Amino acid sequence: MKRRAFIKNSLLGLAATTAFPSRIFSQSRKADILIRGASVLDGLGNPAFGTDVLVRDGLIMEIGHFKKSVARKVIDARGLYLAPGFIDMHSHSDDDIFLYPHAESKIYQGVTTEVTGNCGYSAAPVRGRDAGARMDSFHEDGITGTWSDVASYRAALKKNGMALNQALLVGQGTLRKSIAGLEDRPLTPTELEEEKTALEQALTQGAAGFSTGLEYTPGTFTPTSELIELARVAARYDRLYATHMRDEEQMLLAAISEALTIGRESGVRVQISHLKANGKANWSKQIDALNMIEQAHADGVRVWIDAYPYTAYSTSLVAFLPAWSREGGNGALRERLQSTETREKILRELDAKVRGDLGGYDLIVISSTGNKAVKDIIGLSMKEIAAREQMAENEALIDLLEKDNFSTGFVGHGMSPENVEMVLAHPLTMIGSDGVTQAPYGPAAKDRPHPRSYGTFARVLGYYCRERMIFDLPTAVKKMTSMPAAQLGLKKRGRIARGMRADLVLFDFDKVTDKATFGKPHQYAEGFEYVIVNGKAVVEKNVLTRALPGRLLNLNRQEG
Repeated sequence: MKRRAFIKNSLLGLAATTAFPSRIFSQSRKADILIRGASVLDGLGNPAFGTDVLVRDGLIMEIGHFKKSVARKVIDARGLYLAPGFIDMHSHSDDDIFLYPHAESKIYQGVTTEVTGNCGYSAAPVRGRDAGARMDSFHEDGITGTWSDVASYRAALKKNGMALNQALLVGQGTLRKSIAGLEDRPLTPTELEEEKTALEQALTQGAAGFSTGLEYTPGTFTPTSELIELARVAARYDRLYATHMRDEEQMLLAAISEALTIGRESGVRVQISHLKANGKANWSKQIDALNMIEQAHADGVRVWIDAYPYTAYSTSLVAFLPAWSREGGNGALRERLQSTETREKILRELDAKVRGDLGGYDLIVISSTGNKAVKDIIGLSMKEIAAREQMAENEALIDLLEKDNFSTGFVGHGMSPENVEMVLAHPLTMIGSDGVTQAPYGPAAKDRPHPRSYGTFARVLGYYCRERMIFDLPTAVKKMTSMPAAQLGLKKRGRIARGMRADLVLFDFDKVTDKATFGKPHQYAEGFEYVIVNGKAVVEKNVLTRALPGRLLNLNRQEG
């Protein structure tokens, strides 16, 4: 298909499949909020238009022109844009929201809903062979409450309170580990049925779908056939399959092919997570990757993309070690490293990956550790650490992991600016931070995380839209609102129209700025005057209100 025709058809896209609600609400009693004189971006990609918006009982009551007397609270929005609240299509806040219920890093950039449980890991369900250990680890991290399934997790979040909404994906790795641990083998027929039953239970309790982390254990041990079986379960409920693919480097195209095969065989909606061609040696693969996805989409595979607006990624350092060495978990890995022969094999494979695929140890910068004794390495590259320790770089990396109980996090500088722009601008791409909700206090303040947790949505608007002009403002907003809402099946969010949930953001487009940097990531975005979640202001005149109106959305009850 010619790209111009493809783009035209795709821009009609997910969001255009649903019509505006036609119901007009009674004005017999006052509205809660009147937003006056805003330039409204409806989320569908249409040009902005000047109007007022009335909010009552958590819903958009009416759109038009009204007197101040019709509402108890009036917001003067002249000179500001009003958009649907942003939906972070790819987040990992399902643990951290308990520690940071006000979700400052996300709320201050206009995010009103996060899609959590990505990359094969989710906080719920807690079940099976590792249930006790998992719940203990949550409590050790300072998280209160106890849960077992999605329903009880929803109850725990409600009791804790949170400023924004979440839609939970169930981690395939979480399910598989609860059944078979971290063993590199196919599941038995009985185990596979148990895994499918666990997923189905989560979907009946309102989960938004499931995710995989196929570079991590136990996702990497999972055959494609198992994923197709799970995808068929999700497809019956018309839920989402989001995949952190097996490879984003040398084998990128093969990994995309697997994701597309799963979508084609099952009929499930596929979300390719944080699409990238990582490592300079692989940058040329980005165009072919997009072409493959375009063609599959044109052929009827329901595939879409999410991406973040940075040239660096971030994950756990242990993921660089060969998959076979990670089987059985950290204890088994530590034992393997005690064998001189096995250690040498791990070192060789590690070195080949980092120097070949990733471009070198100088591009790996430590962002977090679990060991106070090595906190001074945060912000240093592995090349700098090796020089300081007078060790070979691969040996220094292994030594660090052993000292840190394999819990080291890092930021990797691996993508080209041109590719980042290409992916962001693509009509199938939505915006996802791949970050977590946090704030410049508490445990997060001790680390130097990727700035995407604080800056993703502001960076899309301020840098890529206003300055780089890779897309216009209505398109940028569409990628963060109606497109993800439709992909998730959220029928009441992502658009400004009568009867929609009142998740809204008011921003000054000229002032929107991402302040977070790789050197100083704990800085809130600027330019977002008001953020409203379920009809309640959580940011008012750039100030956090401390309100906690968010909820874990239940896809079975149209809370979305």
